[in-house]
Amino acid sequence: MITSLFKKSTPINFAFIFLMLLFFFLTTQFHQVGTVFSFGFLAKKTILFITIFACFFTGNFIIKKNGLSKDSAFMILFYLLLLLFFPSVMNNFKLFLANFFILLALRRLFSLQTSKSQKEKIFDASLWVFVASLFHFWSILFIILVFISILFHTARDYRTWFLPFIAFFISMVLLFFFDLVFDADNVGKLIANSGSNLEINYFINNYQNLALSLFATISLFFIANLGFTISNRPIILHSTYKKIIAAFFIGLMVFLFSPNKSNDILIFTFVPLAYAMTIFVETPQSKAKTELFFLAVVGCSLFSFFSQL
Repeated sequence: MITSLFKKSTPINFAFIFLMLLFFFLTTQFHQVGTVFSFGFLAKKTILFITIFACFFTGNFIIKKNGLSKDSAFMILFYLLLLLFFPSVMNNFKLFLANFFILLALRRLFSLQTSKSQKEKIFDASLWVFVASLFHFWSILFIILVFISILFHTARDYRTWFLPFIAFFISMVLLFFFDLVFDADNVGKLIANSGSNLEINYFINNYQNLALSLFATISLFFIANLGFTISNRPIILHSTYKKIIAAFFIGLMVFLFSPNKSNDILIFTFVPLAYAMTIFVETPQSKAKTELFFLAVVGCSLFSFFSQL
């Protein structure tokens, strides 16, 4: 069984996934039209790859730290497979930076299931969301997840409801100060990127359309499965599972509202969806069923990747 190879998070599994990520990343770079391999180009791509790997590490850390995984390597494997649906995202540095800061926010919000330092976690998560919005404005919608988390964990403490607004005020003050000192115009850029466009008519070719359709089908199955089976899972994790589902749909909202729309923006749904897929695979059930769905995801992701190069 192929899935048996990733049931434990061993160094060999991590090395294999790292090499696969490197292979697919380099493949996308070599297929860029008019690429000139200079020192500056290599430096930028190295920083981009490090950022991508940081997203892998952070996403895996969150699921392990909060007891959402049985110490397997499925999360980073599924995250890699989801990246392959839209290979052009591996050239979008700003999106990965925004996604990384959103992951830092998720890390704080998911850890709210423990009662320790809840106010600090809410404030930190809010601040990370506002930082993420500097790189992709509509990722600011993840502030909704902050308020959902407050509702789940600290709704009775009225002071926690003000923390996201305090974080917003502090982040704006720092941004204005930065613009003033360095004569930049980040505030203007932020306002310029705040437009929205709900139309989905950006496809360059049919393969992008097909990749989106396959991704939507897979997403619907795994997110619906998680939603319908929450009652069968440990009560202590119910709020976290609900936050995973909420994070996925907020990621869809980011995609829908973004003005310069592309499949790449769905990156904000990758980690919540990878969590849902991991939970599904690790749930006791028929091995044949698990293997079938796993192979279907692998096949769809590889087809999507190579057809769009």
